[in-house]
Amino acid sequence: MVSDRVGDFIIRLKNAGAIGNPMVTAPHSKHVEAIANKLKELGFVERVEVSKTAPMQITVKLAYDERGTHKITDVKRISKPGRRLYVSSTEAHSVKNGMGARILSTPKGILTDKEARKVRAGGENLFEIW
Repeated sequence: MVSDRVGDFIIRLKNAGAIGNPMVTAPHSKHVEAIANKLKELGFVERVEVSKTAPMQITVKLAYDERGTHKITDVKRISKPGRRLYVSSTEAHSVKNGMGARILSTPKGILTDKEARKVRAGGENLFEIW
């Protein structure tokens, strides 16, 4: 059993893209599903599907550009199970001069750094992706 579902999920995405695998399957949770949908909005993922039968799995189709390179260059896990890190909306700065995104878990849901500053919501600083 995995103790860090978010970390496991984002590393699965990164590793699948590194070897050119188009699909990733991971254990389902509502939190991971919300993160996958946010990555879809950002363009890092093409499609998100949740299985209806037990055991519930989430299947993600990765996004590639026209040259066939994976859109996720790297990810960096910030808040970990042993050390939770929280930021205010003013501390949620951009990643790679706007080329990446910082994903936050806020009371208003899963938000990017830009959205968190706009709605003035702070929360747990999950990871950076670019």
